[in-house]
Amino acid sequence: MRRAYFITCVTAVAVLTLAGCTAAAGLEPGPARSGDVPARELTDAEQVRVDEAVELLVRDCMKAEGFRYVPAWVASVEERQGSGYVLDDVAWAREHGYGLELEDRVAEIQRSDPNHAYANALPEAERVRWSVALDGDPAGGMLTAELPAGGVVQTPRESCFAQAKDKLYGDFAAWFRTEKVATNLVGLYAQDIVADERFVTQLGAWSECMGRRGYDYPDPPAVRDDLHHVLAGLSGERARTAERDLAVAEATCAVRETALVSTAHDLEDEYRARLDQYDDEVAGYRRMQVVALENAERVLAY
Repeated sequence: MRRAYFITCVTAVAVLTLAGCTAAAGLEPGPARSGDVPARELTDAEQVRVDEAVELLVRDCMKAEGFRYVPAWVASVEERQGSGYVLDDVAWAREHGYGLELEDRVAEIQRSDPNHAYANALPEAERVRWSVALDGDPAGGMLTAELPAGGVVQTPRESCFAQAKDKLYGDFAAWFRTEKVATNLVGLYAQDIVADERFVTQLGAWSECMGRRGYDYPDPPAVRDDLHHVLAGLSGERARTAERDLAVAEATCAVRETALVSTAHDLEDEYRARLDQYDDEVAGYRRMQVVALENAERVLAY
């Protein structure tokens, strides 16, 4: 599936989510190198493989530090959908609605993470050492990345998560900086897209389409804001049916009855093309993604 940052990352106008990162120590770099591979985005399925390999490498790193670590649950492809500006997959919407059941399942998995119970059972000094080994300590040094829209983000330079990513990507410090640029460019053009007359026209058509189906919303974020009100008082299958019916209407109007999604894709390509000053960072980010995938497959096959 084509990765469109405006559709997947933007809510009302330009709300950016900065994923938390952790940082880097030892392990020899994997065989693949970024200069040897083409630059491209990974699919969601490929990213799942990389995330799974990270967890295995973290497990090995923590074992070397004298601790137990159970590889954490990794979100599946279906669990990575449904959180963007507008639903763009009718089949997914028909099966999952807005993903509320998936969210509940994820929350339960996270609550029952055996690593929490293990760490909490450790003596205080060992619990602190476990946390530092896993996530790093600012006192050990920090990596800093400047964001395209301004501001900076930091992550500890050394940790088992950093060590795992260093092995997969070949250079965690370089990955951290390029990833923060490449995945946060949307903040530079999101407001331009939503103000563009071509987008405004399609958004109006989407709203009219929703109205014909009995739903009065000016835009997709308004649906999210109203969702719990729509489902209030409903339970069981009635709530699931209402959620899915609304989600299917949103997705159908976005991809079949109007050109809202395709217009957003085209506008994103147009506006991103104007940001050629970031071409090197984006190309580096994509090459390092492919490197990580190649190295991840070796880790998972081991």
